[in-house]
Amino acid sequence: MSSDKACLTSATLELTQKIQLHFPRGIDPEVLKKWNGCKTEELVAVLESTFGKMPKADKCPVEHLIDCDADPFVPDGWSVEEHKKGGLVKFFDPSKFSLYLSKKQEKGYITGNDLRKELSNKRVYNANALDYLLAHTEIIPEECKGKAVVFWGTIYRDADGRLSVRYFCWDGSECHWGYDWLDGDFDAGRPAILAS
Repeated sequence: MSSDKACLTSATLELTQKIQLHFPRGIDPEVLKKWNGCKTEELVAVLESTFGKMPKADKCPVEHLIDCDADPFVPDGWSVEEHKKGGLVKFFDPSKFSLYLSKKQEKGYITGNDLRKELSNKRVYNANALDYLLAHTEIIPEECKGKAVVFWGTIYRDADGRLSVRYFCWDGSECHWGYDWLDGDFDAGRPAILAS
């Protein structure tokens, strides 16, 4: 005994199974058999004529969600000194972030320890956002490129015991992360990224 489903493509079978889940119980088996024999294109055409044009799968927008409450990535030999949680964040809508420079950075530089104090009451993104952007460089906004964008929501203690903060930097061809010590200087090329 052969199965009618054996000659269907996996895409057609999957689509017909999804449709059948929404059929009312007790529908005539002959009707279901006709649906199972239809090509995917025919099923899509009938659905579109009934419900309107359906978006193509590759045209559907991807929603980038970052769990800023999760534990951050910790480089070997390092530890986390402070990690400000930020909830579930939808990236990367330009209205959801801003780049911040202190007045001292605009005029020259500020030490990391002083900048950390200045940022203590601001909504800074943590290293989870940094690592997500490294994995999804296609959503890095233009205004973040060419700078070392610093993610002050996670403060580390590096292998030498010095407090450090990570940043990402787009060098024109690729994006990578680095770090700065908090006792070092931060100039205008090292803005903090804030949640708006």
